Amino acid sequence: MAADVEKYSRLDTPSQEAVQADLVQVLEEAAVLSGLDRTTWARQPQGDQEFAVLPLKAPEAVVLGGFVRNLAKQLAERNANLDEGRRMRLKLGIDFGVARTAALGHSGPAPVNVARFLSAPQLRRVLEGIDSTDLVVIISNGLYQDVVRLRGEDEGLDPARYVRVHVEQKEFSGYGWIHVPEHDPQELEPFLDPAPAADDGASAPATVATHHVERIEGGIVHFGNGDAANTITKNYR
Repeated sequence: MAADVEKYSRLDTPSQEAVQADLVQVLEEAAVLSGLDRTTWARQPQGDQEFAVLPLKAPEAVVLGGFVRNLAKQLAERNANLDEGRRMRLKLGIDFGVARTAALGHSGPAPVNVARFLSAPQLRRVLEGIDSTDLVVIISNGLYQDVVRLRGEDEGLDPARYVRVHVEQKEFSGYGWIHVPEHDPQELEPFLDPAPAADDGASAPATVATHHVERIEGGIVHFGNGDAANTITKNYR
């Protein structure tokens, strides 16, 4: 899972230091309110961004549901009554998969995917275009299919509140799903790609192919780039 601060480079040095402290604080508060233990996360701060690998036992539906909602609330409280230039607004990218410790951070497809999703121009345009939000979220197609559609009801995850986008960044090409807490999907449409042609495999959400599994144990969520002690995989049985 990657949490990235909008327009961080435009801040002066004292403001950057304050934003870094506030980023850690809102992530901590959102985790506590959601029943998640941040002391078990393998974290690496990166200035305007934090990366974390969650343990296998971390419930993905809680991360996508309660944690995202609480993060949006904490950001709103932090930004209340601040002028536009002092608001802290975040892009949040989430995926699960393999992450291995490497000399400069992580290797494996999931960290790369998260970085590419976080850099998606559609995500940037949504955050820039919807001034009434402080948080925009993009998740991988795998998380959408296996968690939001199949197991998200108990955490209040509504598949209809996510909008699919095709992301092309460097050598990466794939589908992600954008969600803005407390906003209807229709509000996102002006900032997204035109509707794909019917024959390119990009059908509507109801007809997207999915993996049907009997049981899923554990998972991993990524916030940026960082260190992790172990290889973490998603196991389907």
